Amino acid sequence: MTSPVTIENIYELFRISQQEADRRADQLAAESDRRAAESDRRAAEAEQRAEQRAAEADRRAALLAAEADRRAALLAAEADQRIKKLERTVENTTRAVNALTTRWGRFVEELVRPAVVRMFQEKGINVTRTFLRMRSETGNMPMEIDVFGVNGMSAIAVECKSRLSTDDVDEMCERLNNLKQAFPEYANYRIFGAVAGIEVDDNVGRYAYQKGLYVIKPSGETVEIVNDEKFKAIAW
Repeated sequence: MTSPVTIENIYELFRISQQEADRRADQLAAESDRRAAESDRRAAEAEQRAEQRAAEADRRAALLAAEADRRAALLAAEADQRIKKLERTVENTTRAVNALTTRWGRFVEELVRPAVVRMFQEKGINVTRTFLRMRSETGNMPMEIDVFGVNGMSAIAVECKSRLSTDDVDEMCERLNNLKQAFPEYANYRIFGAVAGIEVDDNVGRYAYQKGLYVIKPSGETVEIVNDEKFKAIAW
């Protein structure tokens, strides 16, 4: 025969149920804490790995930057060396070209001077004296005339170049404009101008012709004035 359920039985059942609920709650809480701790641990490990990766990335970036700086410095040094070498080459070449140009200019002078008397006598200017590289240091107008021929109260100034250019023609005209100031002893002279060159392009020869200058070019073993009979020389 079944015993009747009493209040004490109900209370005991609630107490047991509560204990079981508390036990399960404690287990859940412990499990939750464990999982939270595991999550925190994993998060900490992830953060640590991220920091390590960032540190490794920074280290590699620093290495790459240092290597880039080293290569840039090396390239800059090599470029500087190449530039300096090129500058030395250009400087040496310029000196060589200038020396060669000067030697050719001197050659033209030595070729023109002996022919000046003959050439200009044929043009009606009876040159009686010639000067080679006549130089003046008068005042603020220093000047050098390659070949200078004198006849009475007339004179002829000749500029000699290995290769004559239009700039040379302009410079000679400017020199003729200032010649009497640089050489005041010839202030009352009629000064004529001439340009001579081993190589004289036709357009340069025409330009000098139009400027009123005699044009002297090589002819056989000597040099000749190439201006035609229509030419009218300008007297400065």
